[in-house]
Amino acid sequence: MVRAAVAIGLEDGSKLRVDTTVVQTDIHHPTDNTLLWDVVRVITRLIRRLSDAIDRQIKGFRNRTRAARRRMQALQRMTTTQRQRRQTGKYRELINITTEVVERARGALRHTCKVRGKDLHSALVIEELRREIDHYCGLGERVIDQARRRVLYGEQVPNAAKIYSIFEPHTDLIKRGKVRTPVEFGHKVFIAESAQGLITQYEVLKGNPCDEDHVEPSLRRHEAAFGSAPQLYSSDRGFYSDRNITACRQGGVSMVCIPQRGGNKTVERQTYENSQAFKKGQRFRAGIEGRISVLFRGRGMKRCLAEGRERFELWVAAAVFANNLMTIAALLTA
Repeated sequence: MVRAAVAIGLEDGSKLRVDTTVVQTDIHHPTDNTLLWDVVRVITRLIRRLSDAIDRQIKGFRNRTRAARRRMQALQRMTTTQRQRRQTGKYRELINITTEVVERARGALRHTCKVRGKDLHSALVIEELRREIDHYCGLGERVIDQARRRVLYGEQVPNAAKIYSIFEPHTDLIKRGKVRTPVEFGHKVFIAESAQGLITQYEVLKGNPCDEDHVEPSLRRHEAAFGSAPQLYSSDRGFYSDRNITACRQGGVSMVCIPQRGGNKTVERQTYENSQAFKKGQRFRAGIEGRISVLFRGRGMKRCLAEGRERFELWVAAAVFANNLMTIAALLTA
């Protein structure tokens, strides 16, 4: 679509502004007790469906949802003072219940491994239920492990090793230093926009990489799309590094509008950032905030309602596609 816009003369790629944002996954705020409760209720529900599918009671599996819910709710209602004295005991009980449910579900899978359906449809249903139970048991074991390490043993579990939802296990924890949203759950998305409002690049990132890592790749992609580097490259201070400034200048960028992040500025640097050309470039950069707002409010990109990492990426792609399609239509109309 970008190549088509270039071919009909709607965009020349002379200006580029970049930024990152966070697209949320469709999950509730994760806490250890709610994650443990999710494991218990989901596995119990699937075991019940498996029992109905094979038309007989699964021996050895007990419904512990009531006991797990009571302990989860007790943990939710605790005050700060109560949490210091009683939290560990309640968590130990909830972890033990969840462990029992997972182990008995594993046992149910072993006991039903030779069960066959009456017809093809029922056989497929049974096989799918067994696959789902095995999937959630694996996620449940991860939830139990991180809850035990964090709450009972007092360990600091690395963010990369944590699971924030058993429904969207690909979810990342993102900290961007925002006052209103210090912690976000979803995926970081890199966006590059041209002067005419076309999104020329986007990427769903893994984890929480530094913004400064995206400058050189974005220059290479821009040159591949337009045949030359942009005359103006603008971003916020999160993209600043001496290496990136050098890469932009060596790549042929005439005006590099990336404010210095931290440290004492030299007189030359201070003069450069106070120049009218630099300030104009930063005013141009601010426009990408409006584009992100349009993607969130008008194109539905703020929170992904689809399930799975692949569908998450398709959701972002659809929002970008819709934005570019409507931008091109508006440019042609004008």
